[in-house]
Amino acid sequence: MAKTIRGSRSRNSGNTSDVVDVLIAGGGYVGMSVAVSLAVSAPHLSIAIVDQAPENALRSDERSSAIAAAASRMLDQLGIWDDLVKDAQPINEMIVTDSKLSDIVRPVFLTFTDDGPEDKPFAHMIENRKLVMALRKKADENGVQRIHEDGVAGFETETGHSTVTLNSGKQFVARLLVAADGVRSRLRDAAGIKMVHWAYNQKGIVCTVEHERPHEGRAEEHFLPAGPFAVLPLNGERSSLVWTESNHNADRLLKMDPVMFQLELEQRFGHKLGSLKVASKVQAFPLGLTLARDYVRPRFALVGDAAHGIHPIAGQGLNLGFKDAAALCETIVEANRLGMDIGALDVLERYQQWRRFDAVQMGVVTDVLNRMFSNDNDVLRAARDFGLGVVDRLPGLKRFFINQAAARSSNQPRLLKGEAV
Repeated sequence: MAKTIRGSRSRNSGNTSDVVDVLIAGGGYVGMSVAVSLAVSAPHLSIAIVDQAPENALRSDERSSAIAAAASRMLDQLGIWDDLVKDAQPINEMIVTDSKLSDIVRPVFLTFTDDGPEDKPFAHMIENRKLVMALRKKADENGVQRIHEDGVAGFETETGHSTVTLNSGKQFVARLLVAADGVRSRLRDAAGIKMVHWAYNQKGIVCTVEHERPHEGRAEEHFLPAGPFAVLPLNGERSSLVWTESNHNADRLLKMDPVMFQLELEQRFGHKLGSLKVASKVQAFPLGLTLARDYVRPRFALVGDAAHGIHPIAGQGLNLGFKDAAALCETIVEANRLGMDIGALDVLERYQQWRRFDAVQMGVVTDVLNRMFSNDNDVLRAARDFGLGVVDRLPGLKRFFINQAAARSSNQPRLLKGEAV
């Protein structure tokens, strides 16, 4: 049952408004993880989430994501991981190659295997729709109010609360509005938050393939002149592809006859796993870098892609979103326990200080990597291959990159450590 208090009237309208502590705009995995984290960690707070998409829209989402070890600890602490792990595919090994498309042999320059203290994989692959469905189930169990096919039309920040009006005319009075409405966030713009943005003239082609032989939990990232071609293992004899191409080539590939597309795919994928079959709809998404200059305003906070959109070259987009959710949850819960106003700017600035530098750092790293590897310059190729070889031969440096992939750091929110808030 939804934990909302009905009957309070907004000063701007005669309509009856729902009063909630936190209203979240956007029902993807980041918005849902904020809702669930707060509902589990602070059951006395009332949470509502508004999503413009229909409730069954997930059926068309063919994408999968790499869940870092820290994120899986968070999901375990929230009581979700047991529902997900049976369908999750551990990533036990990752290899990196750098070659031209015409090269017959692709030498492996870097190999990652995680033999860290946890004795667990540094990541798992999970289908996005299964992740969001598990989060929805937990949200419903913990009294989160969910509204679909509606969105935030506007909001007005007042003393002690914000009045939020939905497209349907329904109103909420909320102590905090959280924008999880994606990289093209309308709410970010409405809050007057500026951003840094540039496009890469690239698209990420995403699909699932079935193959004849087992992948044995190995992920592969092939750096090709057009951009990275990532093969990520799914459960069964299946893999998820994240295939970067220039806008022109991506559009050309999507218009191809299925037989010709298959030939282009096999040229990049190779034949080591036997025959291939495209097992999902092929989709493409424009790639770019988007970084919000600020994450907060009074009674307003950005999370996930609304705060930062990065290149998928390192597979860290979803994990940055989980970090946002965990940090915002901890900030809100601790402030509430101390009797502080959870929507006050001085409270929210702690969240901003916690998360902004990390996201900017990851954005810069992925930008540099994409520029270094998405080209056909022989001199630069020789330099980067030398660098990959150095990393492969230095255990300490390799461990650093594994810890980054697993999202392990000393300054993590408690949920990412598997601890209750």
